[in-house]
Parts: sequence; structure tokens; C-alpha cells
Amino acid sequence: MRWTVHGERPLYDTPWVRLRALDVEQPDGTRTEYHAVRLRDLAVLAAVDGQRRVLMMWRHRFLTDTWAWELPMGLVEDGETPARAAARELEEETGWRPGSVRELIYAEPAAGITDTRHHVFRTDDARLIGPPTERNESDRVEWIPLDGLAGLIARREIVSGATLVGVMALLLDLGTA
Repeated sequence: MRWTVHGERPLYDTPWVRLRALDVEQPDGTRTEYHAVRLRDLAVLAAVDGQRRVLMMWRHRFLTDTWAWELPMGLVEDGETPARAAARELEEETGWRPGSVRELIYAEPAAGITDTRHHVFRTDDARLIGPPTERNESDRVEWIPLDGLAGLIARREIVSGATLVGVMALLLDLGTA
């Protein structure tokens, strides 16, 4: 069943978030106003080394006041491909530059309320080029053994949706590679 959008009007606009009121018609013919959050796409990069470890950052998220491990990630800027954004974020946040970058998984984390898309990539040949240039992301960057990821998830030390999708896809990828 398909919903039809007859129109859209802005309720709130910033460079980070856009709240919209949509005039929608549901499959049963009912017409109603529906609110949607329009966000930029997110690019994530899982850097894996030859010792079966993934590069992660220990982050504080002030909105939930929680600490957890996350993959390097950030918003896709205008005119930028998701792969380029993922590579840029890895370098800015960790000081590691990827060589090759390949798509690992694609996700739409909350398609019923937002249009954001998450593009998760993998690199196996990152090299350290210097300290992180983004100083507000994390002061702790570590190579985490892949065989320890399930425990981190179970202990809620990995809670970010984009990171969860990324590390689970990474573990599946390793199982078939």
C-alpha cells in the first residue's frame, strides 16, 4: 500500500534539521497532516587492520549523557559522495586515512519519521597520517578486537544505531570473506 504526498511545508529549518508538515493521503483515502524530520545523510567508516581489530572512538553523547564506543561518522556535505564523507570523517576524527573504501551496508534507521540514510563503508588499508584534526569528537581512539564486539554490545558499550549496524555488518562480512 502506498501513501500519496500532496504537499509539504516547512515548520522549522536549520542546517542540521528540517521539520516538515506533509499533506498525505493514506491508502484508505484518509487525508491528514504528517510530520517528518528531514536530515542530512550519514557516512560511517569501519577501518579494519591486519590483526582483526576495528578503529573506534570512545564518545560522550550529551543528549543522552552516555559514553560508548562508536565508529567514525559524520554528515554528508553538499556536493560530497557518502564514500568521500566517510573517508573525510575517519581522517578528521582519528588521524587515519583510508586507502580503498568499499560499501559495507546501507540503512534507513527510522524511515517512518525521517528521511536520513546511513551509508556504512569499510577500509582495510588505513594509514596513520597524524593526530585527529577534529578536537571535539573524542580524546580516546583505539583499535578494538573484532572478537570483543559482541561483549561491548551486550554491556551497552556500543549503543549508536549507526555503529551497531556497522559493526554487525562488519562481523557478517568477516564471516563470509
